[in-house]
Amino acid sequence: MGILRLVARIMGRISTFRSYQFVLLLAAALAVVAFYYFGSERQNFSSTTKRIKQTQASHNTNRNDADLTVDTALSHPAGSEERGGEELDVGGESEGLRSTTGNGDAGDHRYHALMMFTKVDKSRSLQDKFRVAMLSMVQHGRFLEGEVLVLHFVSDEASKELGERMLQEFLLDATFKYEVSFHDVAALTQKLFPIVEAMQKHFSAGSGAYYSDAIFFLSVAMHHIMPESLTRIVQLDLDLKYRTNIRDLFQEFDRFPPGAVIGISREMQPVYRHTFWQYRKENPQTRVGEPAPDGLPGFNSGVMLLDLGAMRASALYNQLLEPSNVAKLADQYRFRGHLGDQDFFTMIGMEHPELFYSLACGWNRQLCTWWRDHGYGEVFQLYYRCGGPIYIYHGNCNSPIPDD
Repeated sequence: MGILRLVARIMGRISTFRSYQFVLLLAAALAVVAFYYFGSERQNFSSTTKRIKQTQASHNTNRNDADLTVDTALSHPAGSEERGGEELDVGGESEGLRSTTGNGDAGDHRYHALMMFTKVDKSRSLQDKFRVAMLSMVQHGRFLEGEVLVLHFVSDEASKELGERMLQEFLLDATFKYEVSFHDVAALTQKLFPIVEAMQKHFSAGSGAYYSDAIFFLSVAMHHIMPESLTRIVQLDLDLKYRTNIRDLFQEFDRFPPGAVIGISREMQPVYRHTFWQYRKENPQTRVGEPAPDGLPGFNSGVMLLDLGAMRASALYNQLLEPSNVAKLADQYRFRGHLGDQDFFTMIGMEHPELFYSLACGWNRQLCTWWRDHGYGEVFQLYYRCGGPIYIYHGNCNSPIPDD
């Protein structure tokens, strides 16, 4: 019996040892799994940005810097979930636009689009509009292999930080290559102010020229701000909803007639029927302020195609930027506006319509009906009507945009 008890005790210890050994092996296996799952760096917006900053810092001194104090670029090769970012330390004397291709091919063809993105951090309404715009752009966006959509945002620092976080979500499902650059609004304003100061008193809401208002004239003088290597860019409002491939909008550049420098849609409210009231009173037979197709209703700047190369080459357009000529036309048309670049383009368009390509209303289907209820109900539909397909909805004056 003693021998049997001894054998049983030995077998029990062996069993306990095997159980302990099994626990040790299981713990080791779990540790390996934890190391590879939690310890590896999972690429995301922030980690990739940090990595590129560290590994490419030595290359920054060889870049052709734009005169922008902040230009943060993010890039995304089609079919990849990785997003690369790089904060560009600019401020050199050269005029080259800072653009990083990330994992893309430096020979890719780029389509440039610019949006104003200031004070977005303080406005939930602007954030909601930005969401609609970007998600609809991504939903319908299709580009060919070797093409890149470059999104430029003119922004303050706080809005830039918010925009980077929002774009991480909005661009998640993009099927095309893209790049994103944030440009410092203060730096651009500083460059713009000497060029547009004289026209601000004619086309700004306040009395006199305000330094901060200069940014609302960016499109007017963008050909002086951007490097000569950038020849075409589309400027877009935030309150848009895309119903078609944005690439198709860029094809409208090829429809410009000789001499045209800007593609833009007509204003779809009697805004300029009202603004030109004195000139119209003195010239009762004028087409100024009359509805399309026979009249000159003015322009809406929600969607604009800027042929920067043609703007640089046009002696006429650049002459019209001179303060004396701005003042002369403003006096001739008894004009005083408050809508910045839109007013300037409208005024010179009355005198020189050949500078503009008339973009179909479907590319900027404005939804605002404010003037219908403020004295122009009888003629409102003459301006507001838009035949043909709708490619882009414009929810101007906070108008709701259809869900379709």
